Amino acid sequence: QVQLVESGGGLVQPGGSLRLSCAASGRSFSTSAMGWYRQAPGKQRALVARIFSSGSTNYADSVKGRFTISRDKNKNTVYLQMNSLKPEDTAVYYCHAGTIPPTYWGQGTQVTVSS
Repeated sequence: QVQLVESGGGLVQPGGSLRLSCAASGRSFSTSAMGWYRQAPGKQRALVARIFSSGSTNYADSVKGRFTISRDKNKNTVYLQMNSLKPEDTAVYYCHAGTIPPTYWGQGTQVTVSS
């Protein structure tokens, strides 16, 4: 059974940093894309960042220059370093793994940016 387990969310002040982790188990995703999405209240889930097996990445325009996605293939884990956080970054962040179906989602971790 494939599982994606996120960690690292929490409450942070504007301008602060958080690092999210997503550990996958049940199969290897070393040849697949992994990524992070987020969903704010009343909004649709949207891509934040994605990293491909080649190491290439893409980011939502709103997080470029502030967030960095990385992965450790040996640990089957993807990370999201979030710097210069803004209140509008507040959302539930979901890990996603897989390039073609079936793809998989984590349960989500709350990130709240507030003073």
